[in-house]
Amino acid sequence: MKTSARIEAALKRLSAALDHLEAACERRINADAERGNLREEFAVLQDDRTRLGVELDAAMTRSKSLEIANDEVARRLQKASATLRTVLAHVELGER
Repeated sequence: MKTSARIEAALKRLSAALDHLEAACERRINADAERGNLREEFAVLQDDRTRLGVELDAAMTRSKSLEIANDEVARRLQKASATLRTVLAHVELGER
């Protein structure tokens, strides 16, 4: 094989190797960009999770407050109902 043929073959192999290297660099750049996007999305999800946790805590506190108020209203209604029954019973006895 002549020297020029060997140089030509070596140049072709070098060109192919450079093409492979460029393709690998391109894939790496794309992978890094995708990883960056995933990190941003993860940060957004973490922020949403934190916000939703705070909102859930507030909703649970509000629910407990409403439950306590509801129990108090039910207790007062039962007391008022018992008082009305007593008054009605006295009125009914007085009419006889």
